[in-house]
Order: sequence, then structure tokens, then C-alpha cells
Amino acid sequence: MSNVPSTDIDGGLFAGSVFAAVDIGASSGRVILGRVSGRAGSDSAGAEGTAKLETVHRFPNRVVESDGGLRWNFDALFAEVLTGLTAAARTAAGRGETISSIGIDTWAVDYGLVNAAGDLIAQPFSYRDDRSRAAVARVHKKLDPARLYATTGLQFLQFNTIYQLATEKDLDGLQALLIPDLIAFLLTGQRRTESTNASTTGLFDAVAGEWATEFLAALGLPKKLFPPLIQPGETVGTLLPGIAARTGLAEATKVVAVGSHDTASAVAAVPAEHGNFAYISSGTWSLVGVELKKPVLTDASRQANFTNERGVDGTIRYLRNVGGLWLLSECQRTWAQQGYTATLDELLASAAALPFGGPQVNADDPYFIAPDNMPERIRAAVRNTGAVLTDNPAAITRCILDSLAAGYARTIADAERLADVPVDVVHIVGGGSQNRLLCQLTADATGKRVIAGPVEATALGNVLVQARAAGVVSGGLGELRALVRGSQPLESFQAALV
Repeated sequence: MSNVPSTDIDGGLFAGSVFAAVDIGASSGRVILGRVSGRAGSDSAGAEGTAKLETVHRFPNRVVESDGGLRWNFDALFAEVLTGLTAAARTAAGRGETISSIGIDTWAVDYGLVNAAGDLIAQPFSYRDDRSRAAVARVHKKLDPARLYATTGLQFLQFNTIYQLATEKDLDGLQALLIPDLIAFLLTGQRRTESTNASTTGLFDAVAGEWATEFLAALGLPKKLFPPLIQPGETVGTLLPGIAARTGLAEATKVVAVGSHDTASAVAAVPAEHGNFAYISSGTWSLVGVELKKPVLTDASRQANFTNERGVDGTIRYLRNVGGLWLLSECQRTWAQQGYTATLDELLASAAALPFGGPQVNADDPYFIAPDNMPERIRAAVRNTGAVLTDNPAAITRCILDSLAAGYARTIADAERLADVPVDVVHIVGGGSQNRLLCQLTADATGKRVIAGPVEATALGNVLVQARAAGVVSGGLGELRALVRGSQPLESFQAALV
């Protein structure tokens, strides 16, 4: 945990509206104060509109072995959320500010089961648990994969919610709350399912924008297993009295639905100037795709394993999951245990010095999903290709980044072909945008200009949707993105001649 002192921002008190973003990824979480000023709908939004972020609390988030599987310690996670909201309330009050609302985004697909009394009956399983693998064949026996895709447009991943739910028993009287919705429920007492995250379940109609209730029936799942849908920008509810008392926030503080799937919030903050762009939300996972107005539900799209997920303002995030920096972070964890003490910057500098054309692996192979000795697993995967990779950390790091860049290039080329859209520029947002070697390798692999940043795209998208709901800014995604361009540092990379 780290709390930031109540100091002025940019040399003076920021006279804007204040919003709290709860932003939780698969390895860590933050509570962030967002201060938004200006009118994103005005012609001068890029010059006058501003959005600034201040992290007031950080906390780890890891899966644990518990009750026969890999689970999230949700009770500890929610306690950290409350600690963060308390820090946010204290920081804002110290500046004479009032927090207007709270928005929540997390990773997708995972859920907690809640009974009629509102009790969480068990700690939620993690998508990294292998329990759903055996359920895939059972689901496909009842619902043909082609039919599933034609309705949901969802990429096949063995941990999608539909397969996880197929392992559950005795669901009568229970509701499944996706992780951000579960947090919102515990804050407000209101049960809702935010639509961008609903679209990742495999039980959501990509065209109608509603639950695919016939799939629930076919799998013997309760018709009302999920709460009603809510859209980004709508109010979930206000804080329960006990939550307000514990955090120091006013009971009237709203919890506003944002793009609660963290990638939906990240894409909302991509600083694109026009529609011909691809995005890479680079973190633990890499989400690589383009933004569309309607889903692509062709069999060719299914065979290519692309997904059609909802974005903010009814857009479609047409993307494919590619492996991410989980591979590198797991390697670093193993190396640290073995006594290797080089910093990430030193590791990347050594990797950058290695020659072009080294070995690569399929970075999104399910073989890499679970933790445990990632360096050796990467070397084994290289051996399976007939190549050799030494145990030198720099060589393994270069292999990971070359593999990710190659995966990005393939995915973007596939998206252009399948969606029939040209891509002029690639935006990398999230933690991976700080990895200059990855950004340069991506420019080299794609042959396209790469713009890196903002790092905090997810939190920015979260805050900007709240600010628009509060009337502080106006306009569509184009106007919100102009505000991001005017507020955040960006770096451009051109393809090198190799």
C-alpha cells in the first residue's frame, strides 16, 4: 500500500470535479482519484479539457490454493477496496473536495455466487484454475460451437464464464455476480450486470445486447442467474450506510457503471484521432483488436478465434486475446527466487542488445496460463519448435517480447482482413506502453506507426465515463479521446529497417 500526500497537482490546486476509480487487475489493484476539468464536447477540448489521476492506494491481488482449486481471496480484495476508498475520501476532504462518484473495473469472466440474503457462498474461482477444461466438451455437446459464436461472437477460451458455470452444481436460489458487479453490490446493495463485462460470459447476444436466455436453458442454468443489465454511465446505486460510515464518504455518493471490463475502459481512453486504428491493451494479458460499429459473426472470424465484446457507447471491441507480460513477470518472479537481481530496465537493455531473429513461441498458448517456473516452460516450448534457447534471462526476455510483437502483428493483420478495415496506426496502452523495447519491436513487426500511452488508460476511461455521466464533460468517444490526447504524455515509434 502507498498513500500519496495531499499536495497540489501541476503546481496549483486542481479546480475540477473528483471521481474515484477502483481499478483491479489480475495481479494488483489501485484506487485512484481522477480530477476532470473542461468540456470534452467543445471544439477546444484537446487544449482546455484535462484529466489527471492520483493513485491513493495500491494493493496486490493473487490467486491462492484454497478449497480444492485456485481462487481469489475476495474478502481480502474487498477489504483493500474499502481501505482505498477511505484513503480517497481522506485525500479529497483534505483539499476541500467531494468525490462525485465511484466506478469499478476489473478483469473479465470470473464471478462470485451470492445467495438471496446477499452472502457470498465461497471465494470466487480464478480463471487460471483448470476446472473448466473438462466442461468444454459437455457444453459443446449441448450447444454447437458454431451456434454459440453466431449468437455471442465470443472467442473460445476454456475459462470463459459459460464453461466455468457448467462445472457448478445446485445453483437454484443463487445469482452469479461478475467481479466488478460483486464489488458494486457490496457497496450499494444493488445487483446489476454491466454490459461490457456481460459480453465476455458466452451467454450474451452480441447483436441484441441482451442475455442469450436460450443458452442458459440449454445448459440447465437458472433463467435469472445473472442480475439485470446496466450500461456504462448509468447509476448502480448509492453507498450503503455501513460503507459510508466505514470509508468517510457520503451516503449519497453514487456508484456509476463504467466499462467494468478493464479492457472496455482502456479502449475508451485510446487517444486515437480517427477510426483507422488498432489497439493493444498490454498488461498481464494483451487484448489486440479494432473498434467496430457492429459484430463480425462469420465462420471465418470464429475459425480465427476473434471475439466481439461490447465497448463503451455500444461499440464492438473486435479482438483476440494474445499472451501478455504475465510471461515476463512470472519469469522475474522465478529469477528473483533463484537470486537473480537485475532490474527490469537492465534486463530490457540486455535483451535489446541481442540480434534480430531469435527463437519465438506462441505467447497465447494455454500452456503458459498457470504459474510455476515460467523460464523453463518457455525454453521447453522453444525446444518443441526445434530451436534452442539458453537459460540467460536476457535471451528469455527477448524471446518473450519478440513472440508478443509477432503475435500482435498477426492479430492486427487478421483483424484488418476479417473486419475489412484498414489500420494506419497502432495504439499501445496500459503497462506495456512503458516497455519501449516491446513498442519498438511491435512497430517493426507490424510495419506501422506505434503510439504508446497512456499507461493509465483503464483508469482514465473509468474516470471519463463517470465525468460524462456527471455532466462535467460531454460528447462521444471522439471527444473523450481528444481530452486524453491533450492531457497525457504519448510516445511514437516508427518501424526500423532490419
